[in-house]
Amino acid sequence: MFNRFHFAIGALFLTGIVLVGIPVQAQDLADVAAKADEAALAGHNAWMLTSCALVLFMTAPGLAMFYGGLVRSKNVLSIMMQCIFLMGLMTVLWALYGYTLSFGGDNAEELGSSFSPYIGNTDYLFMRNVERSWNESTQAPNEPMIGAIPRYTHMLFQGMFFIITPALICGAFAERMKFSAMVVFSILWGTLVYCPLCHWVWGGGILAFGSDYAIMGGALDFAGGTVVHISSGVSALMCAFLLGKRKGFGTADLRPHNLSYTTLGAAMLWVGWFGFNAGSELASDGLTSSAFAVTHFSAAAGLLGWACYEWLTNGKPSVLGAASGAVAGLVCITPAAGFVNPMPALLMGAAAGVICALACGKLKNRFGYDDSLDAFGVHGVGGTLGAVLTGVFATRACWNIAEGEPLGMVEGGSIMPGQLIAIAITWVFSIVATLIILKVVDVAIGLRVDENSEVRGLDLTEHGEEGYIFV
Repeated sequence: MFNRFHFAIGALFLTGIVLVGIPVQAQDLADVAAKADEAALAGHNAWMLTSCALVLFMTAPGLAMFYGGLVRSKNVLSIMMQCIFLMGLMTVLWALYGYTLSFGGDNAEELGSSFSPYIGNTDYLFMRNVERSWNESTQAPNEPMIGAIPRYTHMLFQGMFFIITPALICGAFAERMKFSAMVVFSILWGTLVYCPLCHWVWGGGILAFGSDYAIMGGALDFAGGTVVHISSGVSALMCAFLLGKRKGFGTADLRPHNLSYTTLGAAMLWVGWFGFNAGSELASDGLTSSAFAVTHFSAAAGLLGWACYEWLTNGKPSVLGAASGAVAGLVCITPAAGFVNPMPALLMGAAAGVICALACGKLKNRFGYDDSLDAFGVHGVGGTLGAVLTGVFATRACWNIAEGEPLGMVEGGSIMPGQLIAIAITWVFSIVATLIILKVVDVAIGLRVDENSEVRGLDLTEHGEEGYIFV
């Protein structure tokens, strides 16, 4: 009787667990799923905030050291000041109106506003519809989102691109442009060149792949081949032509004063570029890993390409060539980072290393322009090459953006006309707009320092300081 009694009690207990556990288990599964979704969103946001920091790291210390080592010692603080000052200046402009001119209208249907394919609207002016706000009906904060990340994070990430792009141009007019002229030029260029281009390519405008407004179907540009590198490189060339050569160009010793800085700066750019390219997926997923991998592979191949080219032609591979080659590889893969596989990335990087070396050597010597730190030779030429090769190697296996249709030429796709049109429009627009801006600044305040200031160095004459004081 004792055993039967316990058996009956046990059976009832187990039955109760089963009957009660069914709804509990379903609720638990729903809670687990909700928590998994929250964790995924938190993971995406964590990666994107890390990418924001990595891209900012590219401007300073990365670019500041890379460029700082390439100038003469009397101008090292000048170029570093330009980089760090732009971190402050462009951030403020981005917060006030840059973000809305670039991306205003991307959420027009939900916000009840209109969309323009040429320039952003005022949806995000002064951070409206970006910042958190209090919702009286739900008694909770509103968190504007874009895809898997908060709108805040998207704004910050894109703002880091807005900072570094005009800083790249500084390499062309290093050691001879007035600091005040650099400030005014950067404001006008960021507003009138960068923001429209950004909207055209990434804001659903006339160059956005698959956009209803796109010319020739638009172009694939994952992380800034047109928006960042072609625009800054071509604009840099215009600056070099209009400002003229540095005093002593071709006769005086204009060699870099500290290649140790340049080498370390290149390594910092390499690290930061993972945020630049892999972060442009705007999430943390399999494609992020692919973009990360091809970025690294292309940089490595670019380094070897430039170094081996010098080894074969000059008998010695230079440290400057290796550092420049890595950057050239990174520039070339930027538009293709989300669209190509690793083996094409190696080919792209190697090609960029050799072709950019030729541009910085033979092309510059042939036409005689003084692109002080080779902003055009690396970014203009490398960015153009990358945009073209994206049309060759892009594959739907990486990003099925065209609903299963082939993309690059290697898989029978037809995106090349759109790539070439986007390149041509970016070149023409950047040339015309930059020349107009430079002429306006020259008339208003003058572009170039006087001869005495150039001889003494911009560190002293523009900032009243010296980079090196030996006592």
